[in-house]
This record gives sequence, structure tokens and C-alpha cells, in this order.
Amino acid sequence: MTPNSLRSFAAGLLAAAILTGGAYFFGPSEAKSTEKPEDKTEKAAKQKMLTDKEMIDLLSSKGYVINTEDEWSKQLAAAAKTNEKKEEKTEEKSNKETGEKVVYRTILTVSMGMTSIDVGNALERANIIESGVQFYKDVEKRGLANELRPGTFEVESGMTTDEIISVIFK
Repeated sequence: MTPNSLRSFAAGLLAAAILTGGAYFFGPSEAKSTEKPEDKTEKAAKQKMLTDKEMIDLLSSKGYVINTEDEWSKQLAAAAKTNEKKEEKTEEKSNKETGEKVVYRTILTVSMGMTSIDVGNALERANIIESGVQFYKDVEKRGLANELRPGTFEVESGMTTDEIISVIFK
């Protein structure tokens, strides 16, 4: 490139920058809408704010069930009670019909860093013992809280607390 062509190119860039800057700074400050007037009225009608009653009526007409938070909480609580009663009746029936005691078995994996509280809670969730806190207290009474050994152990609900402790602890 020759020096004259390079100067011409630079002058062209400068002119383009000046024109663009002028249009930006001195042009209209707001963009104009390209929507047709009837489009705006339809859009405004769609965006109309509905009252709570109108929303409930609209959703109900479409098959939705509307509840307040309190109503929903009450329904959940009632459903939970119903499920607990059904489970208790089913368990009582099966125990009465067979005359046998239900025995729960589980494989308990004790990893590094677990405490006897964690083990007690896991055994309680598996229906092996009644109370994880009581299990922890029994372990503490025996002075075995620091003797928990990592590993995998099979325990069942028919075992006594002493048997469970002797399996899991040293």
C-alpha cells in the first residue's frame, strides 16, 4: 500500500465514525414502534390484570383445583393421618392373621466419620430399633462411642440392643 492510499483509508474510517457518532448523539432518543394500532389494543386486553376471583374462576373452568396454603396444609395433614392409620391397620391385620411378629432386616454400612448417633438414626429409619437417641445413650453408657468400626453389618429387629452393639462396635 502506498502512503496516499493508507491516508485515504484512514480518512474514510474517520468520516464513518463521525457520521455514526452524529446519528447516535443527535438522532431520536426513543425508538418508534412498528406495531399497528389494533395490535396494541389486543395486546393490552391480553395483559389486563385479573383479580383473584377472576383467576380462580378461570382456572376452575379449565379443571384446576384451587386451594389456599392453609387448605393445602390441612389436606396434606389429613392425608398423612389416613396413610398412617391404613399402615397400622394393615400391619395389625398381618400380625393377627399370621400370628407372627414382623422382623425387619437391613444391611447397615458404617463409614469413616460416622458417629453412634448416625448409626442409631439409620437403625431407627430401618425399623430395627424404636429410638435412635436411646441407642446412642446405651452406647454411651457402655463407653463404646469411640469404638465404632467401619464396615457392612447385617442386623434385624429381632436382635436385642446388646446384640446390635456387639455386632457393630468392637
